[in-house]
Amino acid sequence: MKIVTWNINGVKARIEVLTTWLQESNPDIVCLQEIKSVDEGFPRFELEALGYHVETNGQKGFNGVAILSKQSPDEVNRGLPGDDADDHARFIEAVFSTEKGPLRVVSLYLPNGNPINTEKFPYKIGWMARLERWAEERLALEEPLILAGDYNVIPEPIDAKVPEAWVNDALFQPATRQSFRRLENLGFTDAVRSVTDKGDVYTFWDYQAGAWQKNNGIRIDHLMLSPEAANMLESASIEKHVRAWEKPSDHVPVAISIA
Repeated sequence: MKIVTWNINGVKARIEVLTTWLQESNPDIVCLQEIKSVDEGFPRFELEALGYHVETNGQKGFNGVAILSKQSPDEVNRGLPGDDADDHARFIEAVFSTEKGPLRVVSLYLPNGNPINTEKFPYKIGWMARLERWAEERLALEEPLILAGDYNVIPEPIDAKVPEAWVNDALFQPATRQSFRRLENLGFTDAVRSVTDKGDVYTFWDYQAGAWQKNNGIRIDHLMLSPEAANMLESASIEKHVRAWEKPSDHVPVAISIA
């Protein structure tokens, strides 16, 4: 089973890119972030025509997450618990039946957190704390669980081409990276880092200053696997070539294959 996460950066603007990629890559489950669409405005028809079931947690103009799947989920939950005042569409969970039992997949879009001297940074850290509490509860079920998405976290210096350029950015703040490590310490495996310790492994290249041409990238899109999911992992890869397509997202798909 192939499971992919991708910050699409506007699903309506990239629908041709998305459908072309779906036909080329042929994933079983896709976790999209930053769809920038309300639920009723999401381009379902084009995706359903390719054989995908569509579940969304949308929001007008920004944020928004979705899960596309060849198999319909048994259960769908929208929104990260823990803060009733949080109206950002950043979280959707789907549960699928498999021959080996249930599989839980989450598409999440963590807050950016910039500028760090505003209320946006505490919101980011608070959101990560809520995710940690939620994940700890789900781990108690001892089921394969995949937290896939744009974390807006550069975990280590090796995950940036020019790490010193990010020292004042929310994505690379010590508190941000510590929150990510706490998630790992619960027992989650960073799928990409479990298969390679090389540098130059990036998932995002800014549109500005020729970042793509210079390979000035960062790795901020992650698939975090519970122990049960990590035991099923066969491969992890970054489909970097999609960034060179016409009208691309600034992120690229990150894929895993599980048994």
